[in-house]
Amino acid sequence: QVQLIESGGGLVQAGGSLRLSCVASGTIAAYSTMGWYRQAPGEQREYVAAITSRGITNYADFVKGRFTISKDASRRTVYLQMNNVKPEDTGVYFCSARPRDAASLVYWGQGTQVAVSS
Repeated sequence: QVQLIESGGGLVQAGGSLRLSCVASGTIAAYSTMGWYRQAPGEQREYVAAITSRGITNYADFVKGRFTISKDASRRTVYLQMNNVKPEDTGVYFCSARPRDAASLVYWGQGTQVAVSS
């Protein structure tokens, strides 16, 4: 059974930084793409960033220049470095993983809460 476990969320002041981690239960080489999404209270879940198995990254416009996604295969972990955070970055951040052999399937973690105070 695939498990994605997020950590690193918390309360931070606007302008500060956080680093989120997502540890997979198995090798991350099994996934074509891993990414981060977020969901603010009362809002739909939205895309934040993704990284492919080849290390190609992609970002939503509202985090470009502030957030960085990276991975460490030896630790089975994907990271989201969040710099210069804003109150609108508040929400639950979810890790996602799309298997190489089942492109229509997406696994999700349980999420980690990020709260940014002004």
